[in-house]
Amino acid sequence: MAKPHHNQQNPASGTHASRSASASSTTATCRNTDGGQQRNPLRRALETLPPPIFALPFFAFALAAIAIYFLSSRQVPAPNSVHSTPLDLLSIPASTYSNPKSTMSSAEQTFIAIKPDGVQRGLVGPIISRFENRGYKLAAIKLVTPSKDHLEAHYADLKGKPFFDGLIKYMLSGPICAMVWEGRDAVKTGRAILGATNPLASAPGTIRGDFAIDVGRNVCHGSDSVENAKKEIALWFKEGDVVSYKQSQFDWIYEKA
Repeated sequence: MAKPHHNQQNPASGTHASRSASASSTTATCRNTDGGQQRNPLRRALETLPPPIFALPFFAFALAAIAIYFLSSRQVPAPNSVHSTPLDLLSIPASTYSNPKSTMSSAEQTFIAIKPDGVQRGLVGPIISRFENRGYKLAAIKLVTPSKDHLEAHYADLKGKPFFDGLIKYMLSGPICAMVWEGRDAVKTGRAILGATNPLASAPGTIRGDFAIDVGRNVCHGSDSVENAKKEIALWFKEGDVVSYKQSQFDWIYEKA
């Protein structure tokens, strides 16, 4: 007698099929979760932003700054030269480089006097050394005790000043070392070597700045113009007293006469 057929499943097979279905469902759920429901909020926000147009001005400014930097650092070749010259040097006149012959004479003369306080303090030698070390030539020198009339003629432009009488008395108090110094721009440079009339305003390194304190004892006198230098030399020296000669080191002091 035939046994009735029952639709039965193998327990093991059923369990395996159930596990496979569960795994497939879990995989689908994970994919669905990764794909949409739990995505990074910041990433979603960035994806919704419009193209970064707001950054264009910044990039334009940066490019302009870089271009200006390179253009300003460029060097333009100088004419007839393989070397480059900075732009700011192009405005310098060509005469600056050509070293033209100076219009100032190397034979300009100035009158310098060491006053009684300078003589009494033994400063004749140091003062002479200042002019010699600079390169000027001594053309005349003498130690004299001038008369009152002579000094009043020398300081005629100061007559009527409150200090005039005291100045004359001071200059009569002892011998004066009168000198003529010769060289290029001797008047102006001679005044610079002496320093300001007030020793307290004189820079260190000048004669008055180093050797004097009081304006009434300012050690020395120097001509203030070429015209006055000629008058003072004529007043203090007779014709023939000023010696004309070529200094042995002339060519080592001046490039051109």
